[in-house]
Amino acid sequence: MNEEGLIEYRGVGRRFHGRSGTVVACEDVNLTVRRGEFLAVVGPSGCGKSTLLNMAAGLMAPSMGQVFYDGVPVPSPNTDVGYLTQRDTLLPWRTVEDNVAIALELRGASRTERLRQAHDWLARMGLTGFEKSYPAQLSGGMRRRVSLARTLAYEPQTILMDEPFGALDAQLRMVMHEELLKLWTGTNKTIIFVTHELAEAITLADRIAIFSARPGRIRAVETVDLPRPRDVFRIRFDPHFGELHDRLWSYLEASVRSDIMVN
Repeated sequence: MNEEGLIEYRGVGRRFHGRSGTVVACEDVNLTVRRGEFLAVVGPSGCGKSTLLNMAAGLMAPSMGQVFYDGVPVPSPNTDVGYLTQRDTLLPWRTVEDNVAIALELRGASRTERLRQAHDWLARMGLTGFEKSYPAQLSGGMRRRVSLARTLAYEPQTILMDEPFGALDAQLRMVMHEELLKLWTGTNKTIIFVTHELAEAITLADRIAIFSARPGRIRAVETVDLPRPRDVFRIRFDPHFGELHDRLWSYLEASVRSDIMVN
């Protein structure tokens, strides 16, 4: 992992104005995401985790502070990032292969070339044979893999992931964890991964940023000093995994309890 900063949040905050008043999602966020690292962001609902991703993607400007990408203010939109949202956002009228090839089509690649690349990524996801299927014909886990293939086919420098596996059952989620780590290892791509689950964050990440309840502020940034490559199916039995979980939960517990009381 390169120690050089790629994404920087400097004194960042974001307010939303609505009929019921102003909501401050996050404030005073100072965070550097290193080039090539896997950073997980964990915190209660409504603490601005998704907002941080939207600002890095250039989909939303901060109300205060600045966000920098590779040393310059984030453009709108930021075409150096790929964004995997909570929903699969696949186009129901397009086949699996044509969904994966969307970004390549927008770049002007020939149909032969974009189908070649789409089939390559689908093969890596274990989806050979489903190229001509439509999203409605796939299981939830298969649609997640198609969404991931579409994001990776774009070959972004950075991948933003907003609870991408939250809707999957526990067993399938671990399979997706294994696939994601295999695809990320050795690529030097930067990942920011938003999740509610500490165990998921520890399994995947190099570092974890813990956020308070709204307005979200960083309570701690911890290094996950578990060796790689990681066996996602057995890592939770490592005694150090439990130690990390307990320490991180101590930062998170008060915010989660506060969030439950408010809501």
